[in-house]
Amino acid sequence: MERRHVSGGTEWEPKVGYSRATRVGDRILVSGTTATDEDGNPVAPGDPAAQTRRALEIVMAAIEEAGGRREDVVRTRIYVTDADDWAAVGSVHEEFFGDVRPASSMVEVSRLIGSEYVVEVEAEAVVGAGESYDN
Repeated sequence: MERRHVSGGTEWEPKVGYSRATRVGDRILVSGTTATDEDGNPVAPGDPAAQTRRALEIVMAAIEEAGGRREDVVRTRIYVTDADDWAAVGSVHEEFFGDVRPASSMVEVSRLIGSEYVVEVEAEAVVGAGESYDN
């Protein structure tokens, strides 16, 4: 089975040995994604809603580059540094996925890769899964 890598273009991918996303067959797996700009700088330090939005934009761009769509997302994992931010984070997640309603987890962690980050998102998609989903 062919493996296809999607790069986010960061300097860290080759240094750490990972890809923004990997597609194998009809599955797309997206690495943990924080809210960064095109230069790799943190976006909206300390703002859980804005960081969730930016992280999901990056996640969805990787899924689309790998041939998937929003409707194909079947799972998300959200890591937060403060579980009390669940409503703000969840509201943005709902904006992105609405009636797709992927399986999801939200976990509080002691910290992320940098102190500016309060949210990190992973996702999994199955290409074609959105063609017969029901609410």
